[in-house]
Amino acid sequence: MQRRAFLQLTAGLIASSVLTGHAPRLLAKSRVEQALDEKSFHASRRFLKTSFGRIAYVERGSGEAALFLHGFPLNSFQWRGALDRLSPYRRCIAADFLGLGYTEVAEGQSVTPDAQVAMLITLLDSLGIASVDLVGSDSGGAVAQLFVTRHPERVRSLLLTNCDTEHESPPAAMLPVIALSHEGKFVDQWLAPWLADKQLARSPQGIGGMCFANPADPTDEAIDCYFKPLVSSPRRKALVHAYAMALEHNPLQDIGPALRRCKVPTRIVWGVDDTIFSLAGAEYLDKTLGNSLGVRKVANAKLFYPEERPDVIAEEAKKLWAVV
Repeated sequence: MQRRAFLQLTAGLIASSVLTGHAPRLLAKSRVEQALDEKSFHASRRFLKTSFGRIAYVERGSGEAALFLHGFPLNSFQWRGALDRLSPYRRCIAADFLGLGYTEVAEGQSVTPDAQVAMLITLLDSLGIASVDLVGSDSGGAVAQLFVTRHPERVRSLLLTNCDTEHESPPAAMLPVIALSHEGKFVDQWLAPWLADKQLARSPQGIGGMCFANPADPTDEAIDCYFKPLVSSPRRKALVHAYAMALEHNPLQDIGPALRRCKVPTRIVWGVDDTIFSLAGAEYLDKTLGNSLGVRKVANAKLFYPEERPDVIAEEAKKLWAVV
């Protein structure tokens, strides 16, 4: 019934947009808030003290909560456009993972995907949030799959973009990153040069060419926001390397049966020009998840398209949230 309702809603919104000449839109709870640039994003960041460390997160909106999980080596700034568009509909929370972004990790704390799930549960409990609409990208999508299969009662809906899957975790493109991380060299050989030379970062050899469709992306402010904290000290570099190495031994191995048992309504929205994760990953998720509402294939979109195309995320999230 949920799949049928989702398809009917999608058809209705498309028809409405054709008849009225306007893009489909659900009734907002409040006015759309102003876009978050880097300065305002930094100013809005909060920290929650936990046994895992001081967890950095940004929160916008009110009501039922939505939790956004970012990719590697990014942080919650990835979701700024989605938060702008979706905060009228949800209490939107985007946290920085252990080892990435502005989260301050406790001494001796693991940064594996398992630890990320435990940290997120603690974050939600501390914020008094019983359940969320979960949105995950890249390695954040892997964490989302672990989260929803271990804590299905905490998830109302799941929206996945290009991400790890059971048969593609880690993807081949991550293997050089993992190898350099074992040597303690990834941050200095990749991230530090990108931070110092933003044109290099946007080149075909940089994160821009690898993960973004628009040659103007990522912006200077995004590069600063993502990479400055990661190169700031030897300990921060070590945590980045630990995050990458934790992905070496497939964290999603044998998750298939749990995904099949999962009844959480799930929508998969996949950039088809991604060179990191194959389209077969989207097809696997659609076939395997117990309550998949189908796949939307996004043209001219690479791995980090949610940063470039937040309207797509907002459109799909609102349709999904309308049927749960």
